[in-house]
Amino acid sequence: MKSRYQMFAGYNAWCNERLYDAVARVPDAEYRRDRGAFFKSLHGTLNHILVADRIWMRRFTGVGEAPPSLDTILHDNFEDLRSARRSQDVLINRYIDGLDQEKLTGLLRYRTMTTPVRTIEQPLAPTLDHFFNHQTHHRGQAHALLTAIVGNEATPGFDLVAYQRESGVGLGGIR
Repeated sequence: MKSRYQMFAGYNAWCNERLYDAVARVPDAEYRRDRGAFFKSLHGTLNHILVADRIWMRRFTGVGEAPPSLDTILHDNFEDLRSARRSQDVLINRYIDGLDQEKLTGLLRYRTMTTPVRTIEQPLAPTLDHFFNHQTHHRGQAHALLTAIVGNEATPGFDLVAYQRESGVGLGGIR
């Protein structure tokens, strides 16, 4: 089970690097333009992904900052946001690497931002499924925004199988 989460953590970092490489070429006005997405712009969406990762990592580890809201802009400057994204991906990978079967099958207790008086308790493994799925969901939104700005040809692919083929992770050594 741990190898599955190591694959997702590696995939997450791989996708983020590809996404940020493409976004770095977008003019700032287009990057910040409200395009009607849930977090308005590409800038807002990328910040939200980092916000949510920090919230979940604090729940998982008890360490780190907890942003005050889901739409917090952690970094207004793209390069600062990219640097923070890379650092967060390193922390995610380290956390996953430190898990064992006992922790993966153990319970996680936390409070949500929307109803902080209520304590949630659930097994860690399905919570990690949500954690990685959430990133994929919003990265997909960012991908759609990016595609609208630069077109299909300039937008990277994020298929898990492409990551597996490139890295060899999840293929049992077959490429």
